[in-house]
This record gives sequence, C-alpha cells and structure tokens, in this order.
Amino acid sequence: MSQIDSNESKFQFSKYINEFNPWHNIKIMHTNVPNDILSGITVAVIAMPLALAFGVASGLGAEAGMWAAICGGILVGLFGGSNTGVSGPTGPKVVQLAAIIAATKLATGEPDVVFAMSMVFLSGLICIALALMKIGRFIYYTPYSVVSGFMCGIGVIIILLEIPPMLGFATPNSVVGAIKQIPYDIMHEKPHALIVSLATFFTIMLWPRVTKKQWLPAPLLGLIVGTSIAHGFGFKDIEYIGSMPVGLPHLYLPDFSRFGDMIGGAFALAGLCIFDSLLTCLVADNMTSERHNSDREIFGQGIANMGCGLVGGVTTATATMRTVANIKCGGKTGLASITHGVVLLALMLGLSPYASYIPMACLAGILLKVGMDIIDYRVLPVLHRMPFMDSICFWTVLILTISVDLLVAMGVGITIAFVRIVQELGQAYEQNVVSLNQMSRTLPPDVSMPEELKEKVLKLRLEGPLFFGVSDTIYRASSALVDYKYLIIRMARVPMVDMSGAYLLDDIIEKAHHQGATVFFTGTRPQVKRTLTRLKIIEKVTEENCLASFNDAILRIQHLEQEQDSHAGPVAKDSLERV
Repeated sequence: MSQIDSNESKFQFSKYINEFNPWHNIKIMHTNVPNDILSGITVAVIAMPLALAFGVASGLGAEAGMWAAICGGILVGLFGGSNTGVSGPTGPKVVQLAAIIAATKLATGEPDVVFAMSMVFLSGLICIALALMKIGRFIYYTPYSVVSGFMCGIGVIIILLEIPPMLGFATPNSVVGAIKQIPYDIMHEKPHALIVSLATFFTIMLWPRVTKKQWLPAPLLGLIVGTSIAHGFGFKDIEYIGSMPVGLPHLYLPDFSRFGDMIGGAFALAGLCIFDSLLTCLVADNMTSERHNSDREIFGQGIANMGCGLVGGVTTATATMRTVANIKCGGKTGLASITHGVVLLALMLGLSPYASYIPMACLAGILLKVGMDIIDYRVLPVLHRMPFMDSICFWTVLILTISVDLLVAMGVGITIAFVRIVQELGQAYEQNVVSLNQMSRTLPPDVSMPEELKEKVLKLRLEGPLFFGVSDTIYRASSALVDYKYLIIRMARVPMVDMSGAYLLDDIIEKAHHQGATVFFTGTRPQVKRTLTRLKIIEKVTEENCLASFNDAILRIQHLEQEQDSHAGPVAKDSLERV
C-alpha cells in the first residue's frame, strides 16, 4: 500500500514539475519560423536603445541594460509562459533598482556591483519559489485602480528623472532630488543637450504619423537623429555613453554574506517583476486572444534574473513596448524573443564600441517618451467621475509610488481595495430570521405541529461566503434569536466558511445550548462541512442534526417532539399512581 502511494506521489510531482519544462515553448517554435525571426530582429532594433537607456538610468552602465535584454530575451523565450512576450529591462524595475544602487554605494561613490548582482540573483530565486507556489493566478485579482495608479506613478517618475539629463545634467538619485534639482537645471541648462534630447523625443513622437509602415522603429530612428545632430554639429560639451566592454561579460558569483541587507530589496524586485510581467502578458492576451501561463512566466523571469545576476545585467521583466511590437510584427512563438536576444548578443560581442558615441541626452529623450507611454490615458479623462473609493485607491497608489516606494504603493493600494470589497460584501450579505408560523411554505404532508411549537422553531437563512467580513452582519442577525426551542440554520447557499465565520457559528450554537435549544444545519456543502468538522463545531450540533434539507429538519423536530411526549406520558402516569 505504501509503495503504491509512493509511486502515485512521485507521478504527481513529475506532472507538477513538467509544467515548467521548456519543451512547452520549444515544440511550437517551428510553426512560425520566418515571421518569428523577422519580428525578433525588428524588436532587437527597438530594444537596443531602450536597453542602453535603462542601463544608464540604473547606475550600472549601458552594458548592464544590454546584458539584461539578452538574458531576458533568450531565457524567458525558452522558459516563459507567454508565446508573444519579450523580456528585458523595464521602467518600474529600473527605477527600483536605481534607488537600491544609490542607497548602497561604496565609500568611493561607485556602485556596489557585487551586492547589486547578488540581489538581482536572489530576486530570481524568489520568483522561482513563488512560481512553484502557484501565485500567478492572483494577478487577475488586482483592481484596475491600483494598476492605473501604479503605471501613472511610474510614468511620472521616469519623466521627472529624465528632465535633468535632457538639460545636460546628471540623472538624480531620487524623485525628490530631481524635483529639487529641476529649477536649477532649467536656469543653467545646456542648449546643446536640450537640442539633442528634444530632437530625439520629437522624432519618436512624429515618426509614426509620417509613415504607417514602420520599416524603421521610432526609438532607433530617434537614436540615429539625436546622435547625428550631436556629432554633425560637434557638440563637445555634452556627455556621451563612453566605452563599453566588448566580448563576453564579467561573471559575478552571488555573495550572500549580507543576506539581511539584500532580502528586502530582492523581494521588492521580485514583486515588481511579477506584477510588471503579468500585466504585460494580460495586454498580450487581449491582443492575441490567447491565454498565457502565469506561473510559467514567473518561473522564466526567475531564470532570467538569475542569469542577469551572474553576467552583470539589470533586472528583467516582460516589456510592454517590445511585446506589442513583437505581436504587430507577426511574432507568435518564443523563437521571436530568442532571436531578439541573439541579435543583441551579437551586437555586444562585436559592435558595442559604436554605442560609446551615443549622447546621454539622446537616451533621456527616448526615456521621456517611454515615461509618457506608460501613463494610463484611459483613466485621465474620467478621474473626476471615478467612484469615491476607486479614486482614493488611485491617488494613494500614485502618490506613494512617486514619493515612497513602488512595492509599498502596490501593497497599500491592494489593501485599500481589499478592505473596500470586504466592507461591501459585508453590507450586501443576505440573511434573515423567521419563526415557522411566519413562513409561507407549507409543511410536509406527514407533519402535524401545534401552533405554539411553530413559534418556538426559528429559521436562520445564510446566503454567501461566511467569512470575517460578514461577522458584524451575522452577529446582528443572531441577536434576534430569542425565545426558541429549535434553531434551523440553512447553509445551502454558503459556498465557503473561514475561521471567523466558523467560530461565529460556534457562538450561535453556544447561545442556543445555553437556553436549552437544539440546533440543526441543513444543506451544508462538503467543503463547508469539512471546515466545521476540523474545528470541532459539527460535533456540537451532532451528525444526526446535520440534514440535507429544511423539510428533513422539520421531520426531525416532529420526531423529537414525539419522543418527548412518549417519555412524558409514562412519567405523568407514574406520578398519579404514587399519589
């Protein structure tokens, strides 16, 4: 018997692990090879300037952004859960990582690269652990007000952080620093840097309106225009990316000696990775009418972030712009994402010296457009019409995202939405208490019950999940339970019960027993009954009083009354004989 159980358990585990097998992606790559390769090349062209810009914005250098795009493209293409998703560095994650790097700099002022890469590696391990715990489905429970506030906040952060480099100054370490720095930068702006950044920005803005056939991606064209202006006019007073290493990346072995210092940041990066990736996957699903595998996507992101930690890349997530471009270019399998990563790898192995000629102001112009694109423009026109609690949630998430922390903003926003839902469910919970003689339904034909007994039979009907959010509602209903001999609790429409709800039932039972009444459960669902049994509440009612229907309870009451009468008769006769 034990051997059979062992084999069954092993089989189930293998089936469970098989969900994360890269073969799920590999086996369909042959179905769209020409379009996937062409789309991958196109997306790589789009991704290169973004990767360079995000690498610089992180504080680790342009090459860090490129290696992240390479790892994200190849590894998520193999292990990810979306056929059309393309991964790489994204705005939310880079903003978070930049804040962490700024706070953990060495005494020399240089970034602590080993610490940062170890944290990125650890965030990948956390993603894998969460994927194995099957938490991906919870993305569908995120309220839109939280998502919208979060995305608008990220957009505002990127815009504020890129204003100083557009004006020719260094990128600030924080949003607060940017706000303080902007007035000075405006008064002392460098005209050449502003020209390059605005030329880049407007090129990206106007190019889609010039031609509907995007034979040349707008970010790449903006990069070419901005760089050409800088070198064509000989702008020597602006900052350039500078030299980038050519060849294979430097390997960073994880160092967890400061585990306590990095675990918080690692969880923040992992949380943002999951949130950012799955939101983009939802966008892709809407465009392709497909459904991604959330847990496999999280697993793939975990593998990719571990790879980033080893090769010195910034963190990755499924990127909206690249994913949308991939879909529009005809990409349908992970081969497009892998192709995009391989093309970027070729650039790093042989062509990276050319990136040293790109002005920093040019990358700032690209990121400014990214920040503007992240903002949720669907919500902006209806901000004043939003329901009150949705408005509170949106503005809270937006303000906290900008001023405090991205993960804190997400947590607070989801908490507000959760409390609101619980409150509304509690208010909408249906229950009523009536005596038997007040009911319109007729009794079973074989039931004869005196009117005075009908007054002593109460029915408490519960309808909906019995959880902590409805405790107050049920408590008020239970306070109406007075002067009764039998209490029938109808549970047919209770789909679930948590510990708070179970102990609330326990209190009602104890109150009934205190006044000598008998309690019945009717229509209890198996999962609810299982919970009540585990908490030893069913035994207080007894199995005999857990019945299938209301009529069964009435018949049971009649039977109990007849038993009482039969016992009372001999007792009364015996008393008379003694007299």
